[in-house]
Amino acid sequence: MNARVSNNNKIIVAGAAVVIAAVAAYGLGRVYPPQGASTSGTIAPADRYQVSQVSTGDVVLGDTTVPTLMQTDAFELMVKDKSFRALATNPAFMALAQQNPKALAAMAQNPAAFSALAKDPKAFAALAGDAQAYASLSAAAQASNAQAFAAMVANSAAFQTMAKEPQAFAAMAAHANALSALAAYPQAFQALAANAQAFGAFAQDPKAFAAAAANPASFAAMSSGAKAFQALASDAKAMTAITADAQMFAAMAANASAFRAFAGDAAFSSAASAKALAAMAANASAFRGVAANAQALQAMAANAAAVQAQMAASGLNAQATTAQATSAQAMANASAALAANSAAFSAMAQQPQAMAAMASHAVAFSALSRYPQALQAMAADPRAFANFSKDVNAFAMAASTPQAFQGMASAPQAFQALANDAKAMAALRADSQAFAALSANALAFRSLATNTQAFQAMASDAKAFDAMAANAAAFQAMAANAQGLASMALQAQAFQSAAAAASHASALAANASAANATSAQAFQAMASYPQAFALMAQQPQAFQALASDAKAMSALATNVQAMSAMASSRAFASLASNAAFAAMLGDQRFAAQVGAN
Repeated sequence: MNARVSNNNKIIVAGAAVVIAAVAAYGLGRVYPPQGASTSGTIAPADRYQVSQVSTGDVVLGDTTVPTLMQTDAFELMVKDKSFRALATNPAFMALAQQNPKALAAMAQNPAAFSALAKDPKAFAALAGDAQAYASLSAAAQASNAQAFAAMVANSAAFQTMAKEPQAFAAMAAHANALSALAAYPQAFQALAANAQAFGAFAQDPKAFAAAAANPASFAAMSSGAKAFQALASDAKAMTAITADAQMFAAMAANASAFRAFAGDAAFSSAASAKALAAMAANASAFRGVAANAQALQAMAANAAAVQAQMAASGLNAQATTAQATSAQAMANASAALAANSAAFSAMAQQPQAMAAMASHAVAFSALSRYPQALQAMAADPRAFANFSKDVNAFAMAASTPQAFQGMASAPQAFQALANDAKAMAALRADSQAFAALSANALAFRSLATNTQAFQAMASDAKAFDAMAANAAAFQAMAANAQGLASMALQAQAFQSAAAAASHASALAANASAANATSAQAFQAMASYPQAFALMAQQPQAFQALASDAKAMSALATNVQAMSAMASSRAFASLASNAAFAAMLGDQRFAAQVGAN
């Protein structure tokens, strides 16, 4: 009997020990989650504000996504925040979250900017309209605009000078071929610009201009540049361009005072202006599309100047001598790459440190971009992959059997395909430090991975990664300043949007002045809030719907103070970007938690 009791006691003690060990392991795992095979034998502190991303289809009444969201560190932090509780229990805000969750998720990524925009519904609506126009850009239009952007970056000083006189700038864009031919003879161009009205009549009789140029002594306004006019008259190609667009004379006469100012401006009268006009002529279709909108051209010139300044600071110089030709070409190529893939780059720019890391290891990330599910898994748990920087062969082996490695288990097929891609694996072996870069910027990469909208915009366009790889040296130089690189990406997107908005507004407006008025407010808002526009551009239809919903806009405006208080909260962004957020706001368990705090 005593032996039986003794045995029972042993069983009870052993069972209690197992329970205690299990509870301890669970608690330790919650505080210090495993980081995959690379952390074997170590205890690493958890990164704060991690939250599992739930797809829209997973949110169903009665499922477990709301309780799961309410168990995250982000929720535990925010439910104790007075401003969050006020916001989340406001009926108008709850309605906004439930009716337009995509817009809310985007706004949560930059509450400060959207709070400011909410105070001006007209600017908000104008910006939402521009986001829709940007999203509608065809691939051909984006490619054409990208070349125009590269041209404006390479000649930013001249374009900035032109932008001082928006109407004259628009006239030059509309008649780029003829003016480029004329600008090849600077003295003739300067004489015409100084007295444009005197040449206005040639719009009706271009042959008379040819005759006068051949005999400049017969026309007083040509006397200051007689030799240049004679040379122009002898240039058959230039005269053909001028004759084909004689309305150039009328456009200059209509903006005579502006052109007179240009004639007295040393910056405009230099060879740089001829290069700028030649660049416009070479990209005539892109410039013709925005020529009627002076505000758009002015905004585009400002975008290009900002990028040129950042590139120059990175060591890329467009004003190249023979020795600098490579640098100038690198600037042109990098500019075109940013603009041609502006949606993907602006998504990257939401996390500047992650973007800089990808730019610094462009070839390796280009290889990974072919397998977006694998890239997202790596971005979601970067530190699990850190040790592979020392042994890429180990990564290849793990990718071949992904179920055995925790960090790969969510995308086994993608990792297996990557492991079988000899070219991609060679790129990773050539730059194994890409794994270290992931780990060193873990928070930024996780933020990208858990922001479904941003990650899809980035990963769905492998061309952006290929463009970085094709211009690796330039992007590596620019990556030295992460914020600067992100700013360049947003400027390139703003340029594309200005071009799209100008074309769209011109098509809808009854006249050019109305188009300018329609666009001006949006361009100003875009310049002030480029990151907000980038977020709008990822969900243009959602923001169009929001801007046209008076009640929703009122709800946003009445919660400006609470939204502003969330400006620096990663936890709020994590919660609001979760697909279960809207359902949570209307859940009784959430109400009980809020009441308890």
